[in-house]
Amino acid sequence: MAHTNESMVSEFVLLGPSNSWDLQLFFFAIFSIVYVASVLGNIMIIVIVSSDAHLNSPMYFLLSNLSFIDICQSNFATPKMLVDFFVEHKTISFEGCMAQIFLLHSFVGSEMMLLVAMAYDRFIAICKPLHYSTIMNRRLCIIFVFISWAVGILHSVSHLAFTVDLPFCGPNEVDSFFCDLPLVVELACMDTYEMEIMTLTNSGLISLSCFLALIISYTVILITVHHRSSSGSSKALSTLTAHITVVILFFGPCIYFYIWPFSRLSLDKFLSVFYTVCTPLLNPITYSLRNEDVKSAMRKLRNRHMSFWKN
Repeated sequence: MAHTNESMVSEFVLLGPSNSWDLQLFFFAIFSIVYVASVLGNIMIIVIVSSDAHLNSPMYFLLSNLSFIDICQSNFATPKMLVDFFVEHKTISFEGCMAQIFLLHSFVGSEMMLLVAMAYDRFIAICKPLHYSTIMNRRLCIIFVFISWAVGILHSVSHLAFTVDLPFCGPNEVDSFFCDLPLVVELACMDTYEMEIMTLTNSGLISLSCFLALIISYTVILITVHHRSSSGSSKALSTLTAHITVVILFFGPCIYFYIWPFSRLSLDKFLSVFYTVCTPLLNPITYSLRNEDVKSAMRKLRNRHMSFWKN
């Protein structure tokens, strides 16, 4: 849709989580800790998986790629939010805003597809164990990672193609700490009903289809595990619990946002912060605390470094 340079908004104002200085200091301290823990925790998982031969399996290859996506998601908006806590006029350029929308939807779309790939890996491992090494080879894992990124980027481009040409000619205040697509679309100087429906359909379809695929996969897996009674099944159940925890905490807020995407409550701003800042921390917390293989690899890596420094 054509619009002149004179009428185009050159920057957006980000209202942030709160206007209170005391609350902003509190949020800065909390979110700084979460941000550092997220980045370091996910880097730790990548290092552990790449350095331990016992973790040279498809599940941990996919897990390390999930950690890489979480590192990316941690850095697309959180560092700017932390800096903006000390800035009175919180702004972002039009180009920067479009970049945030593109990056967020690319990372979230990719992570959804990767979680489906991890569920498929667990399905084959538990329901077809004799064929696991044949089916889940490195080539298939690389294909899964490629598809997850391709779907995420295509999903994001489909949003951006319509958003970037919207006529932004007046209001420019985004009631969030980053450029959240539904909130940005609302600022366009036109009837955005059709655009809102397209946004809801696009994001809703990928979210719901991935979530349903995961629910079906894990239901079948849990039924299979329930009919077995062995130590191997107990270990499988522990691993599945970690996967299911991540899925619920990842998809819960996401589906909520796209059920009511354009009528926001005051609570939604804080859910948005949780989803963007805290979700990347779920991966290292869940897999390091509940997964015995990862914990064992962590201990070996720590002992190796301790013996190195002693020598």
